[in-house]
Amino acid sequence: MSQYVSAEEAVSLIKSGDRIFSHGSACTPNFLIDELARQSSRLRDVEFVSITQQGNVEIAKPQYKDSFYINSLFVSTPVREAVNSERGDFVPIFLSEIPLLFKNGILPLDVAIVTITPPDKHGYCTLGTSVDVARSAVDHAKIIIAQVNPRMPRTHGDGMIHVSKIDKMVWNEEELLTVDYGAKVTDCELLIGKNVAELIDDKSTLQMGIGTIPDAVLKCLHNHKDLGVHTEMISDGIVDLIKNDIVNNKFKGTHLNRTITSFAFGTRKLYDYIHDNPSFAFMDVEHVNYPINIMKNKKMVAINSAIEIDLTGQVCADSIGTYQFSGIGGQMDFMRGAALSEGGKPIIAISSRTKKGVPRIVPYLKQGAGVVTTRGHIHYVVTEYGTAYLYGKSLKQRAKALIEISHPDDREMLDQATFERFKLYLK
Repeated sequence: MSQYVSAEEAVSLIKSGDRIFSHGSACTPNFLIDELARQSSRLRDVEFVSITQQGNVEIAKPQYKDSFYINSLFVSTPVREAVNSERGDFVPIFLSEIPLLFKNGILPLDVAIVTITPPDKHGYCTLGTSVDVARSAVDHAKIIIAQVNPRMPRTHGDGMIHVSKIDKMVWNEEELLTVDYGAKVTDCELLIGKNVAELIDDKSTLQMGIGTIPDAVLKCLHNHKDLGVHTEMISDGIVDLIKNDIVNNKFKGTHLNRTITSFAFGTRKLYDYIHDNPSFAFMDVEHVNYPINIMKNKKMVAINSAIEIDLTGQVCADSIGTYQFSGIGGQMDFMRGAALSEGGKPIIAISSRTKKGVPRIVPYLKQGAGVVTTRGHIHYVVTEYGTAYLYGKSLKQRAKALIEISHPDDREMLDQATFERFKLYLK
């Protein structure tokens, strides 16, 4: 069995030119990342690969540019500035296919740095709240360095790792990183949640993306019955639905009686609830997000958000023009899986405007914006003003439907743009 060592000794295994993987979300190993920063003077050209980093992430700061290059597979706040500079970059890829990058040697990993639970009596630890792409990373990295945190929930599923597979273990007890999406939900987002909830039938299986709008939807489901969950991530909103038997997973097409996810990010309430809870299965995202597995669930409902959508139904969810804001993630995995499901509903849920008053329904996407969900894949678009069903609709019909759910103060502008493009007045 591996013995615990200091962070300094563990990180000393990393060499210049290595490609290292860092665990993400609540599992972001900032204790070891801080040690990497302290050893930066001896390191050059280390590539730092990750998704959804949280917390401080010291090495993403400008002063470490000669030592570390930030190559993100899904951009989050701590690395966003680096990714959009000469110090980093972004890989556009479906979340379901990131494990293949490691498995097939497209991004071969020298080192994986992960946060894990303490070993049980059999010597098994778990990857805690984030199995997602970390499962593949630890399976294929040459060296595994683990930050052992007794406050990390022990989760069931694909996240087991035996101590014999770990090269260096560092004990570090600290509270997990948290986010309270529910506390951030606005009145506008609650209206969106109600509109989405009206589309969800009893016995549906749900996927919720990241952010406040999916949590707003969960707040509006307390009169539903017999829902299931097959999703890439969960947050606090799911706990009360399970406790009240609204989510019971009885009618799913696969993984009956279990909530399927690949990672969790929320508050201590969520972390305590999932700890050693066999009704949750934290699985490799290659399995969870595989569209064929998703479509096995009848009435599969995918609920995702976006940055902007144009009048033909093209969805930008990862960038603001050329500025890389997040990533492709699992949106298309689930939009396609839900579309192929019997009775499934792929939904894009957005506020009609940003908090700064910028329209989200626009004549054209910003120059350089990335299309995450194509207009061929779009079905439902929901705002606080209603629902537009675009599947099978012509470009002109789509424009009309989207204008009807846009912000009232934007409709004249959108009408004019529609006339200029299609030579058609919609009023």
